[in-house]
Parts: sequence; C-alpha cells; structure tokens
Amino acid sequence: MKALLAGDFCPTEANNHLFAQGDIDALFTDTLCLFEGNDINFVNLECALTESENKIPKFGPHLAASPNTAQVLKSVGANYVGLSNNHIFDFGIEGARDTLQQLAQAGIAHTGFGENYEDARKNLVIEKDGEKVCIIAVCELEYSYALPDRMGSRPFDEFDTLDDIRAAAASYDRVIVLYHGGKENCQYPSPRLLKTCRAMARAGADVVLCQHSHCIGCYENFEGSHILYGEGNFHFVNPAWTSAKWNSMLTVKYDTKSHEMEFIPLVTTQLGITLAKGEQKETLLAEFWQRSEALKDGTWRDGWHEFCLSVEETYKKAIRNACNEDSTTRQNDIFGHYLDCQAHTDVWRELFPSYNLTNEK
Repeated sequence: MKALLAGDFCPTEANNHLFAQGDIDALFTDTLCLFEGNDINFVNLECALTESENKIPKFGPHLAASPNTAQVLKSVGANYVGLSNNHIFDFGIEGARDTLQQLAQAGIAHTGFGENYEDARKNLVIEKDGEKVCIIAVCELEYSYALPDRMGSRPFDEFDTLDDIRAAAASYDRVIVLYHGGKENCQYPSPRLLKTCRAMARAGADVVLCQHSHCIGCYENFEGSHILYGEGNFHFVNPAWTSAKWNSMLTVKYDTKSHEMEFIPLVTTQLGITLAKGEQKETLLAEFWQRSEALKDGTWRDGWHEFCLSVEETYKKAIRNACNEDSTTRQNDIFGHYLDCQAHTDVWRELFPSYNLTNEK
C-alpha cells in the first residue's frame, strides 16, 4: 500500500474561517498532489472540532476548529486521522464527542482514542489486496490521555505499548507507530525518547514517527526500521509565529510493500502550506540529514543538552514557585504537570543530574 503520513494538523485563528468556508485551494495550494494515488492518507488531528466553550483546566492553549474541518479533510483526500495527542480533549467530553461525530459524518476513520484506557488501545488495521497494515497511535502523558474510567487518547505505556506492538507484528504485514511526544521545538531526541523508539522498533514496529515537537528533527534506520524523531507540523499556520523551525516541516510517504520512505519538505504560506522548492528545499533536507548524522556519532546528545540549557530558566522557575507557603494552586499544579509528562521529566533529568551520574568514572 502507498501511505501519506502527515504531522500535526490544526486550523488556527488566522485561517479557521477558510476551513469553515472549505477553501482548500488557499489552504493547501500545491500540496493537494500529495494526497493523490495513496491508499492511506493519515493526518494527526491536534484539535477538537467543536463549537463548545467548555475548556478543561490545563496549561497552554485550548485548540478547537470549525466542525467543517472534517469535510475539508475528506475533500483533500484524508481518510484516516490520529487522535492520540495532547489537545484532542481540550474541550472535554463534549468537544471530543463533537469531533467523533464530525469525523463519522465525513466518513473519516480515526484511531488513538477511546471510551477508556482499554478501549483506546484498539489498533487501526487497514486491509487491501491481501495485505494488512496496523497503525498504532500513542501519546505522552499530557492532558488528553485516557484513564481506566474516562475517555481519552491512547497513552504510551512502556509495558502495554510494547506488548501491543509485538502482538501486532505477529499478526500484520506492517506496523506503523505514531508517537506524539518529545520536547517541543527540540530537533533532537532525549536519551529516553531515542531508547523508547528503538525499543518499539525491536518490538516489531516497521515505522516510528514522532510528532508533537512542531519542528523537523532527525532520522535513523535502526535495525531495518524507519525512525523519524520529529516530523514537524503538517498544517498549523499562524503568521505571528515567525520561527523557521515552526514554519517548515516534513511529510512522509511510505510504501508498505517495498518498505521505502520519502521525506517531502513543506513550508507555510500566509494562511496555508506549500511544497518547499529550489534552494529552500535543498537547505531543509541538507540540515535534516546533517542532524541525522549526529545520531551515528553521538553528537545528538550535545544538541539535546544545548536545548535543555535554553529552557533552563522555565524549569527553575517552576521549582522556585511551587510548594512554598505563598504558592498558588496553579504554581503547584504546573510542577505536578511537569512530573506527569515524559518530555518534561526528560528535561528535568538533563538539567539536574543525580550524583550517580556525576561521580567519578
């Protein structure tokens, strides 16, 4: 089968009106060709499709988009979406149910979300011409993840997820894992993330794509499996966000028969996305492959460490403000949130190594 595996997708205040109007030409320009000729067009839907205003308590933005977004996705050719991410539950049960309803009406299948933890663990299996492909979408522990007694996204679990991958590898021709995690704006994996992705590959994943970082990361072929540490956004446009990392991204094309993978660089326009071309395309790919070389010689750790130093003050502030006599509930809550989410604890460990890591060798 031919598959397009796209990254984070979310209409914004800048272009939500175009999604409501269904203006696919303005939104997708020349990228519409990417959806042609594929059996699988998969997008990570990182927002609720709802008009609800019932926001859940959380840190960071609450993301919602026009309910017509589902019809737009269907119009461009998307036939599957992933819902395992940290924003799909931003408007609680009402917003989640609205989203599921809109997807069903558009005829788009979803995965990575369920009525409870066990229900969320259901895989997406796609069959064609005797071939069976399994897609497993998981996320790190941030806001949206399912609980034993509450609906939500399928969370990554270091025991259950590896068991799920092993079982899938024994039953299906290909296993694709979409991992929504890693540190935002960091182009290198943390030591834990690299180890996690390699473990998923050893368990039987043919492809592991990390999303959530909102920037292009790096790639390795690990023991025959494709691992991409950071696909970047697919459609997440805001003219006020001028970061070059945010506004450039990769889309992946994967052939399940040949096991070949192609990386297609994109960039944002004022209100949509377009294929990267010429020197810009060459530069994006050259920088991507240069970072990927760092996975071979170990210098990726330097990139990870430098990133952690760049956000050090944010984490120190969270420590300073929490658990004092005059600390607010919210100041204590952000400390708890940082402990809950794997990507944040990765930064903690890098900035505050234990004596065992710094003692003589």
